Amino acid sequence: MAARPTPVERAATMWLTHLHVERGLSPNTLAAYRRDLARWTAYLAERGVSQPAQVREATVAEFLGHLREGDPDHPPLSASSAARTLVAVRGLHRFLALEGVLEDDPARAVAPPSQGSRLPKALSVDQVVALLEAASVGDTPAALRDRALLEVLYGSGARISEAIGLDLDDIDRDANVLRVVGKGAKERLVPLGSYAAEALLAYVVRARPALAGRGRGTPAVFLNQRGSRLSRQSAWTILRTCAERAHLAGHISPHTLRHSFATHLLDGGADVRVVQELLGHASVTTTQIYTLVTVQRLREVYAQSHPRAR
Repeated sequence: MAARPTPVERAATMWLTHLHVERGLSPNTLAAYRRDLARWTAYLAERGVSQPAQVREATVAEFLGHLREGDPDHPPLSASSAARTLVAVRGLHRFLALEGVLEDDPARAVAPPSQGSRLPKALSVDQVVALLEAASVGDTPAALRDRALLEVLYGSGARISEAIGLDLDDIDRDANVLRVVGKGAKERLVPLGSYAAEALLAYVVRARPALAGRGRGTPAVFLNQRGSRLSRQSAWTILRTCAERAHLAGHISPHTLRHSFATHLLDGGADVRVVQELLGHASVTTTQIYTLVTVQRLREVYAQSHPRAR
């Protein structure tokens, strides 16, 4: 017989339900919060803490240190990963305080670990071209799909979850515009350049029907070999395979193409607020980190080119 959940575990479930129903957070975000809170409640259980009111500021601070140090079952977390877990813990206790379950928020004053300044990784334009050309090997339905997927990721700046979540009705072929559903179920319209639009049209017309015929019918744009919606894992595999084929060194992820999209737009003179809208960022502050990337690129060019720079 399964053990009954503790009051802390029930509180965590209540908050996750609130995030799902009231805030409309994506399944991926909810899953990440659920994992983080499972570790938090397990940590509390090991210390005999079962009631939310028993949690103190020191408890949260010690948990943060525990994350950074690791244990036999968990490797040490980086500053960014520990900070993400702390976000879930702070969100839970802030919610409980607002709901009147707690008189005070014990996690409010606990600051995340310092992460330093990390710039997003972006590919050069030549590297992106090599990656996209590596996805064009052959004329099979899978090859046409792979090229269309990577062209859409780079041509729209969409998150991987947004790209694989596209349905056929989300494509406006006349205007070459995609309707993308982002975080919090927020919709935005994203234009497609000619290369992405042509690759997507070639896939939808020439390849998708063959893949769809193997399934039970789905409105999804990107399909797997069984005719079902392409999964995140399969999309990652497609990207990794093409990156290896293009001989691109380092870690290449779907988010790398999103970073490259934003960086190349800003390099080309796009306004940061336009890029913010295209990426679906709630705040321009999130987008402004890409301006640091372009400044970094300017420094590199200056150091390599100016006779008095070295």
